[in-house]
Amino acid sequence: MDRARDFERQGFLVLPGFVPPAACDALRTRADELVAEFQPETVSIFTTHDQTRTSDEYFLSSGDAIRFFFEEDAFRPDGSLRQEKALSINKIGHALHDLDPLFDRFSRTQELAKLASELGLKQPLLLQSMYIFKQPHIGGEVNCHQDATFLYTEPSTCLGFWFALEDATLENGCLWALPGGHTLGLKKRFVRAEGGGTAFQVLDPTPLPEEGMVPLEVEKGTLVVLHGLLPHRSGANTSSKSRHAYSVHLIDGTAHYPEDNWLRRAPSLPLRGFGPYV
Repeated sequence: MDRARDFERQGFLVLPGFVPPAACDALRTRADELVAEFQPETVSIFTTHDQTRTSDEYFLSSGDAIRFFFEEDAFRPDGSLRQEKALSINKIGHALHDLDPLFDRFSRTQELAKLASELGLKQPLLLQSMYIFKQPHIGGEVNCHQDATFLYTEPSTCLGFWFALEDATLENGCLWALPGGHTLGLKKRFVRAEGGGTAFQVLDPTPLPEEGMVPLEVEKGTLVVLHGLLPHRSGANTSSKSRHAYSVHLIDGTAHYPEDNWLRRAPSLPLRGFGPYV
């Protein structure tokens, strides 16, 4: 398999058995521990339907922190949780790969460094990470999008590593991707607005096509690699089974990272590549 050729052609790769089951389980256990330790003072809800709703300070300052975001349907009208906290979190983001030792080691392996180089990153830097729960019954859909909208560089270098920590199926909200869709160009950018908050900067008003998308049903331990310009989405989880996943996004250190990007980091936590584990 010529991974670079296949990636260039279709904009994604599906690599079964990339991560041993024990490593998946260890990450799940650690995520459960982090959620158990989390005492919510600020409630932030993650939704891709109305991105400005997440544009609070808790979200905007999460680029160099470990923050917890609730599912949109986790709350009753009076603001109380419908179920226990552990079954209400949408995701943890966005610097697990730098601030938690276990996630750090998982994210920085020789295999991943080799793959990033193979796919064209000259100076790979790990920009953000997310632990995604896709909770049973309430795991929300993620609308069709391009990762480079949120992780923009000039030229575009965003690369996503998405690890299935459980089997991902049509029933529990697997990924869908548009083969070859990465050639369509970037449609918009998610930026910090001048007056505060965030805004979408439209680069091309043509909507992302969803016709022709294929489901990526994958087994636990599979790595899905996503081109930053690839249109992809995931369905809602209406099943009784969760769909835990972990994703890391990389950019090339040789590219320009604009100051109006939403994700910022303090100088005390600069972006790092794959050391010291490789």
